[in-house]
Amino acid sequence: DNHGTAPVSLRSELPYQSTIKRKVRKKKNGVITANVAGTKYEIVRIVIQEMGFVKTRDEDETANLIWSDSAVQQEKIAELRNYQRINHFPGMGEICRKDFLARNMTKMIKCQPQEYTFIPRTWIFPAEYTQFQNYVKELKKKRRQKTFIVKPANGAMGHGISLIRNGEKLQAQDHLIVQEYLDKPFLMEGYKFDLRVYILVTSCDPLKVFLYHDGLVRMGTEKYHPPSDSNLSQLYMHLTNYSVNKHNEHFERDETEDKGSKRSIKWFTEFLETNNLDVSKFWSDISELVVKTLIVAEPHVLHAYRMCRPGQAPGSDSVCFEVLGFDILLDRKLKPWLLEINRAPSFGTDQKIDYDVKKGVLLNALKLLNIRTSDKRRNLAQQKAEAQKRLYGQGSMKRLLPGSSDWEKQRHSLERRKEELKERLAQVRKQISKEEHENRHMGNYRRIYPPDDKSLLEKYEGLLATAFQTFLAGRAASLQREMNNPLKRMKEEDILDLLEQCEIDDEKLMGKCTRQRGPKPLCSMPEIAQPLRKCKNYNSDSTCDSGSSMSGSGDETEKEDHNEKKEKKVSYDLEENKYKPSERSGEMNWKPSIKNTKSPSYSSPASSAGPIRRSVSCPRSISILSMQSHAAEQRPFSAKASLQIQRASSVNRSRSLNCSPSSSRVCQASSLGTMNSSGSESLLQQKTKEQEVTLTKETLLIFNDMRMKFPGKTDEESELIIEEIMDNWKHHKTKVASYWLVKLDSVKQRKVLDIVKRSVRAVLQHVWKAPDVENLHLYRLFNRVFNRLLWSHGQGLWNCFCNSGNSWETIFSKSTEVVTPEQLQCCQRIVQLCKHCLLVVYKYSSDSRGSLTGISPSWDDTRYV
Repeated sequence: DNHGTAPVSLRSELPYQSTIKRKVRKKKNGVITANVAGTKYEIVRIVIQEMGFVKTRDEDETANLIWSDSAVQQEKIAELRNYQRINHFPGMGEICRKDFLARNMTKMIKCQPQEYTFIPRTWIFPAEYTQFQNYVKELKKKRRQKTFIVKPANGAMGHGISLIRNGEKLQAQDHLIVQEYLDKPFLMEGYKFDLRVYILVTSCDPLKVFLYHDGLVRMGTEKYHPPSDSNLSQLYMHLTNYSVNKHNEHFERDETEDKGSKRSIKWFTEFLETNNLDVSKFWSDISELVVKTLIVAEPHVLHAYRMCRPGQAPGSDSVCFEVLGFDILLDRKLKPWLLEINRAPSFGTDQKIDYDVKKGVLLNALKLLNIRTSDKRRNLAQQKAEAQKRLYGQGSMKRLLPGSSDWEKQRHSLERRKEELKERLAQVRKQISKEEHENRHMGNYRRIYPPDDKSLLEKYEGLLATAFQTFLAGRAASLQREMNNPLKRMKEEDILDLLEQCEIDDEKLMGKCTRQRGPKPLCSMPEIAQPLRKCKNYNSDSTCDSGSSMSGSGDETEKEDHNEKKEKKVSYDLEENKYKPSERSGEMNWKPSIKNTKSPSYSSPASSAGPIRRSVSCPRSISILSMQSHAAEQRPFSAKASLQIQRASSVNRSRSLNCSPSSSRVCQASSLGTMNSSGSESLLQQKTKEQEVTLTKETLLIFNDMRMKFPGKTDEESELIIEEIMDNWKHHKTKVASYWLVKLDSVKQRKVLDIVKRSVRAVLQHVWKAPDVENLHLYRLFNRVFNRLLWSHGQGLWNCFCNSGNSWETIFSKSTEVVTPEQLQCCQRIVQLCKHCLLVVYKYSSDSRGSLTGISPSWDDTRYV
């Protein structure tokens, strides 16, 4: 029966052994989707395609980008997911409707009349009809006549606009806007014109504003003449709207940029340069007008945005952005005047100049937004993680039960403080990464808020605070509290300092051993990290005994010193008491009274890295060891102090020298974080008041011997430089004030004082034999002095030069704490050193750069600053 059948092989029976190759599925690359069903402008679709976005179906509401020509409902913004972007903010109508703009500007003019002078005088009908008629009567009494321009409250494209000279004819029933007509405009070729300036707002929390450095110049189509009864109806002369003038037979559609009725702002700035007019001032005035106007809108926009997105964390990616069109008129003195703001500016491209300018506006805006393919996936993962946290109760702080002890209350408040700081730190770091992307992809945009100018930023922040008080008075209390939160103005390094202090307080509260924290390095530079690794095990035996162990005999001392010098490759001349490597002005040095006295070498205990790490962009790095102060620590204090330290440490000398390398490392590790804090406290408790007075006097002697060192100069030359500045103080006073109070921000101001602070800390560690100087009463006094000198953006130190304002000594006079004369003299000497330090840094920066623009690169090194 099987005679016609072919033999079946094993290979055909086992399909899994088939030699057929399987198709390997290629992983699909993510795409960015865009819904442009809400726009009629073809240029938007062209830009979307050029960006590589994929156009979705009209009904798709899950696209990454949604573009609409008209304002969107707040419900739609509330329904958006965090990865989506839509091109309108809620609440922006408060400055885009003519009547709302006039109402809000009037309120700000009452609060800040000197700042808001770029709005023509405006009345809203019918509410302000009586005030307008009274104004007209006053003009009549003075025999003056003015021209007024009448606009519909919610009009657009020039519809319904007219000019009048007899205000008494206006009726009170109509809903109108009446403004004083600017009858002396800046003319170009005899024609009146206005500017369409494009503004991009990428976020309202925090506010971020970009100005596009191009735009449109829209000219009238009839030669301009001052308004009179005979020409009031000639709208082609008085109005510059494109939608009005394009119907005139004299409208010129020229493809060249220097001709025609529509030109570019780029060409206009070249025209200003050709006529020797200040272009930089022109852009500065425009930027200031835009920022001040958006400051008026910010309380409304932020409040509406928070209402739409109640669960969104402050500082997170904004789902809204907006391209605004500011219409600005220049008077004959080139002062800009705000006419109106368009929240849906036309992106029609009737001419080539329209296409070039508007394509650049849109293309650069989408690049700045940084819409990524991973946004959707990351958002979904974040939502899943948050749902799991809510399900399992993770991440939420335990509530404080009623009847809790004081210890529990303190611990709870510390935990809340740490959570708040960590949240703010994450926001700051996210903003830093955003700014780095913006700086790389800004194109023809320029960031005008927040500005780089420190004084200008303070001025804008003051106006912003006034706006919040004016428009949100009696409501949105939580929002106002958040605006006034000092953490909102802190930088990354300041928040990290507060976090570190919270950890110290928490450890003390828990009774744990306090980790040794040396002076904070101010910069994590590559050239500093390498020497620190080399010096890791340097002089570990002295670290074991809290900086007080020294050799017992002269031979052993010389031998040990020789080995240490060989390891560090630093030669130290005991006769001259100077390092051979080049010294810089950041180093403090003090001279012994007896030159031939051998002084011990010290090594500050290295601090272990904490759990919070500083990012690369942060000027200070906690993880760097505090070895940078070894140059100051190894200098001899004075002969008297050196001999006393040698006698006091003679008992521990032999044991520390006999330590093996491994035991030295163990001792060093214990000094980093595992040393029991009760040991250092017991050492402090054993000191009697007489000993404290003696040690304070020794500290004062050392402070009096400390001098500032100018780079490349001798001690005498350094002192002469300081004396020369003080002798010519009238000449240097304004320059030093500008350098300290304006040029340097809070970070660099702290860097300058840390030059003195590091050396002060090193002195206390070795004179008082305390590994943790933070427990010293004297160090806490010094800390208060340093903080007072940095008070009010460095005003505390500047008052020491001017003898005006609140002196740093008031922190003691207002306190019940008793300060001995020796302690006060130490504080006075520290203040004097800080003053000299500022003068040396100022002089060094002035000489090295020729202009006082900040601390030079050499000062950024942690060994010098």
